[in-house]
Amino acid sequence: MATTADLKNGITLDIEGQLWNVIEFQHVKPGKGPAFVRTKLKSVLTGKVIDRTFNSGVKIDIEILEKRDMQFLYKEGQDFVFMDAKTFDQMTISMATVGEMANYMLENTDAVVAVHEGNPLYIELAASVPLKITYTEPGIQGDRSSGGTKPATVETGIEIQVPLFIKQDEVIMVDTRDGSYQGRAN
Repeated sequence: MATTADLKNGITLDIEGQLWNVIEFQHVKPGKGPAFVRTKLKSVLTGKVIDRTFNSGVKIDIEILEKRDMQFLYKEGQDFVFMDAKTFDQMTISMATVGEMANYMLENTDAVVAVHEGNPLYIELAASVPLKITYTEPGIQGDRSSGGTKPATVETGIEIQVPLFIKQDEVIMVDTRDGSYQGRAN
């Protein structure tokens, strides 16, 4: 058991059987009344963000999430098979856990898998990943001006907006947080 004095950004709390990550916290000592801690918490499973206030010195449950370096091997039906980079053990993770990250994963993509008591909770990828464009309309001569965009389909099947000068079969960097075009891959 820990107290509110042990709070730090990024730690995971167990509140009423649910796991929450601390996004930010602030110790407040008002001129009148007892001190308290104001926190912003994000649900590990759903991503929902809430504000929660704890009285200073209250006992809280801190959970340890194990973050494993893994590699995506292949998709098996609706599940994804990952391999631990150190032990070479394989783990099958459901589509619900992988979520939106499936749009940016190709075979052999490195990922970090957060595990709690043997259960995978979520997947983290690099901030941007290289993906090859499988289809986009050809650019027209003179379409070199900045600001214009067109849709392009990448090898994972998602469609993103790219500048007009990007051609089919080019490899581009795609932001895994919002699916935006970041630039050409080197």
